[in-house]
Amino acid sequence: MSTVGGAGPGRPGGRPPTAIEVEDLAVWCRGQLLVGPLSFAVPAGASVGLRGPSGAGKSTVLRSLVGLLPSGLEATGTARLLGIDVLARGGDLPSLRARVVFVGQTPVVFPASILANAAFGVRHLVRAPRAELLARCRAALAEAGLWDEVADRLMAPAHELSVGQRQRLCLARALALDPAVLLLDEPTSALDPAATATVEAAVAGLRGRRSVVVVSHDGDQLARLCDDIVTLPDRSRDAPAPAGDRY
Repeated sequence: MSTVGGAGPGRPGGRPPTAIEVEDLAVWCRGQLLVGPLSFAVPAGASVGLRGPSGAGKSTVLRSLVGLLPSGLEATGTARLLGIDVLARGGDLPSLRARVVFVGQTPVVFPASILANAAFGVRHLVRAPRAELLARCRAALAEAGLWDEVADRLMAPAHELSVGQRQRLCLARALALDPAVLLLDEPTSALDPAATATVEAAVAGLRGRRSVVVVSHDGDQLARLCDDIVTLPDRSRDAPAPAGDRY
């Protein structure tokens, strides 16, 4: 069991409030324990890494935090994100997902322009004048380290971007929602060293301003990007890898 941070709102010591509190989180499949139990906390503004061998369930932990587990898997324990227990029945997960955004390891872009892709989430979830939405998208592209590369071709098809640029476009799409927490699943797994360095710089720039949980098989990357690291126990010999969780 690993614990990171631990200070919550109103706790003594002047430490930052806690964005994520996980206690005895476990994921099961038909009564068989696949992941955990795991306990950790992420202070507001901190970046925390999830490390473990292939099949340990790192991606599954991320998905459990926003109620996106594959069919047949069940999470138990407690997982409070921004004070909301996401494992409790009746939780308002759709509303929470606008503040806690999951970004998958495969950069999915829609058959539309770069700007339309950046605006996809915020356009559907935020009621605001068009000018304000565009301003949020531009700010998000800048925060993701992509603005300088696309500012003169925002209406170009997103599929023309490189894989590394697509990854940052997906990050910008999430950032346009102005989330308090970002859950990043292997953000550089399919990238070459140059693109990896660019994406890492974008993720590092979030430090101190947003709470970030990063899944990576690269321990050196987690050391560069994260304030602390949570290590998952290896259960791959006891049970099959969780569906959709290759790492």
